[in-house]
Amino acid sequence: MTYRTGIGVDIHPLVEGRDLILGSISVPHSHGLDGHSDGDALTHAIIDACLGAANLGDIGAHFPSGDPKYDGIRSTKLLSETGSILAQLDWRVDYIDATILAERPMLRPYIADMRAELAAALNMGIESISLKATTADHLGFVGRGEGICCMAIATITKT
Repeated sequence: MTYRTGIGVDIHPLVEGRDLILGSISVPHSHGLDGHSDGDALTHAIIDACLGAANLGDIGAHFPSGDPKYDGIRSTKLLSETGSILAQLDWRVDYIDATILAERPMLRPYIADMRAELAAALNMGIESISLKATTADHLGFVGRGEGICCMAIATITKT
């Protein structure tokens, strides 16, 4: 069997007037992530990790921000489409490990729901999604509450 691993990173600024969406879950907060879609940096990082593992470029190559059909779209819909793209090429996503860097809000209460949404989008078991959240200890743009950074790694297998 052929295994591959890919890495994804996504960063979005926090802005007023938007809902904070991470892992397809609406998290109560005074600011949300700016972006062409729903701004879900976690899901975007996972998409990039999956595409990278299959050597298929990045999220922008498949779902360009200039395309109006992606304006405001739920990022887990893009993740499902990514899973379909991989499946057409005989790749299966086996495991995702991701980390959210955010000074606030506290994300621990939402992690289980995020894992469930991400697993459903990829049609895989929740045990195959690892998700953590950490702060930046008040350092840099994350520590100042100006944005959120997400990192992910995906392991895929040729079926």
